[in-house]
Amino acid sequence: MLWASALWAPPGARAQETDPELEALIPDGAVADAEGWATNAEAESAVDDVVDTPIDETGYTLAWPDDERLAVEIEPIAPDPALAELLDPAGPEIAADLRSADMESDFAGRESDLVRTALSDRITLAYPDAFAQFGQFENFTKRFLALSTLESLADDDDTLAQVVNRARADQDLLARLLTVYGFYDADIRRELAGRRAAEAAPVDDGSDVSPAPDGGSDARFRFVLEPGPRYRLMAIDLGSLDATGGDSAMLRRSFAVEAGDPIDLDAITFERIDLQYALTQNGYPFAEVAEPQLTIDHAVDGGTLSMPVAPGGKYRFGTVTSTDPDFLSGRHLAQIARFKAGETYRGSDVEDLREAILQTGLASTLTVRPRAVVPPADGEPGVADIDVDITPAPLRTIAGAIGYGTGQGFRLAASWEHRNFFPPEGMLRLRGIAGTQEQLIGATVRRNNFTGRDRVLTLDLFANTIDRDAYEARTISAIARYERLSTLIFQKRFVWAAGLELVASQEREGALDGNLGPRETYFVAAAPGRIGFDESDDLLDPRRGWRASLLLSPEFSRNNSTGSQGFYARAILDGSFYQPLTDRIVGAGRVRFGTITGLDLSDIAPSRRLYAGGGGSVRGYGYQQIGPKDTIGDPTGGRSMTEFALEARVRTGLFDGALSVVPFIDAGAVDTTTTPRLSDLQFGAGVGIRYHTNFGPLRVDLATPINPRPGDGPVAVYVSLGQAF
Repeated sequence: MLWASALWAPPGARAQETDPELEALIPDGAVADAEGWATNAEAESAVDDVVDTPIDETGYTLAWPDDERLAVEIEPIAPDPALAELLDPAGPEIAADLRSADMESDFAGRESDLVRTALSDRITLAYPDAFAQFGQFENFTKRFLALSTLESLADDDDTLAQVVNRARADQDLLARLLTVYGFYDADIRRELAGRRAAEAAPVDDGSDVSPAPDGGSDARFRFVLEPGPRYRLMAIDLGSLDATGGDSAMLRRSFAVEAGDPIDLDAITFERIDLQYALTQNGYPFAEVAEPQLTIDHAVDGGTLSMPVAPGGKYRFGTVTSTDPDFLSGRHLAQIARFKAGETYRGSDVEDLREAILQTGLASTLTVRPRAVVPPADGEPGVADIDVDITPAPLRTIAGAIGYGTGQGFRLAASWEHRNFFPPEGMLRLRGIAGTQEQLIGATVRRNNFTGRDRVLTLDLFANTIDRDAYEARTISAIARYERLSTLIFQKRFVWAAGLELVASQEREGALDGNLGPRETYFVAAAPGRIGFDESDDLLDPRRGWRASLLLSPEFSRNNSTGSQGFYARAILDGSFYQPLTDRIVGAGRVRFGTITGLDLSDIAPSRRLYAGGGGSVRGYGYQQIGPKDTIGDPTGGRSMTEFALEARVRTGLFDGALSVVPFIDAGAVDTTTTPRLSDLQFGAGVGIRYHTNFGPLRVDLATPINPRPGDGPVAVYVSLGQAF
């Protein structure tokens, strides 16, 4: 039929030349009546004759094999009744896949000896009991479940075809994961074990497959695995590591993988990182550790590891250089750095310098890299300078804020600053406040990293007016302060501050008859100092540890209106502790005591007295509202102060664990005596919300006074960044 159709042409078709030898093979009947000839017995006989006719010497010489004939009929295979339900919804290719999944394996017949572990509603793992003892079984199963497509892509609308394809992918995933832990001869079988629905009872042996007839969303799978032997490392090649001389033994120990250890690709990867880190930490800034190459030999159930190391020579620190010395000089950067020229090179010190420069906020892009200037020679280390390439960030900022506080009224604040007005790191800030109870205009000069890392010199000059329930004040202040601070990248255990304050203030407080008293002019000179210890585990959101600080400020005060003057001292001791109670709950507590000694209360300017109440003090009460009050109910302040706070910080798990609920209770008292007392305590309680961000928790507290006095409000709200203490 094919030949006849190929040689026939419709009338009028252009004649084509034919091969004479091929033409001789065509019977005359086929030319005259191709269709009729192709359907009769003569055509069949002619074809057999042609097929059995040997080809001449110029062509192929192999005869047609008499003993290889295709069967004319193929015996049909009856469908498996257990798979009948699968054919319609899933297709014949899925049924075939399921049949292949049930084929005999090397460990068939030993299923009764296997341990079965349900990893989820959809997946069960069956394995020899010895496999669970290899040391990382839990990690292996968690990893598999996290990467499983059966789990990650599960949906109520899944078809059986989809879930079977995912099960096949999970079978391949299991094989790959087993090689990570050194099992290179694993045998894995996949079984459709039934349905998760209550009406489809699970069958342990997998013989009764009961998938959903209209879908596969509730199909369950069992993966039966025989891990085989765990391969071991036969040899390890670390290239030129021995060229490090006396450091080689120490560096080799940093790569904690030995010949004879079971193969663990994770361990090899992590130990490679440890080796690279050890090299850069011990004077080898240009060391290179190649990617590990593992060669597996199935004949010996082992493998060899090749990871060439090129140490690149040992170096010491040289000088720090800057690409923009007028902006941030190399000399200034060397003051920030935690290393000195001549010290052995340490990669962590270079990274610390990079983070410290970023902390200044002056760099938009930054690279810090070593550069060899003197090569190693005669057993002596070379010298590597540290090049700092800086692109300045925008230096000017205009900021504003508007808010309202219980007892403090409305407040509008604005500021302009230039963060490098006086290079290096000399900030100038101009600021102003307009509010119902406070107005201010001021200028601040701040020099960061002054004479040392995280040491700050601040000069502040401002004029402000304050109208609060406790007093009214019109003040001009000049403050100089030099301090060592904790920062987000380097939380310090010990901090300190020392300063000088010069204050001229006109102040008045309520008189006994309810009218405002006369304005009195105070001149105050103070030399405050502060020390602090921090053993907590986080600067903004501690969970464990404690903190303590002491502020001591000797002061001289003169009341120019009355002529009285004298020395006194203000002291405030503050302590807090943090203790995890469970994985989700942290208990936190704070105590604070304050005292002023040396002068009577009436000789101390109202703005320098001690007060309590408010969001950073005793929540539930207005700002400065706790303590002695005058005849019209305004606070007068005191010479001693006592505060307590206790709260539970409970992680809820909401918003990926970012939300916490914080019930709390506070207490405080202010007294006119110099000794802090526990009598007349005012209590406040409430609950807060914390939303944890990467820069600290956002805090909203709602509190109410427990034993309110006349004039105390029923509810107070506080909003801020960071925990209350």
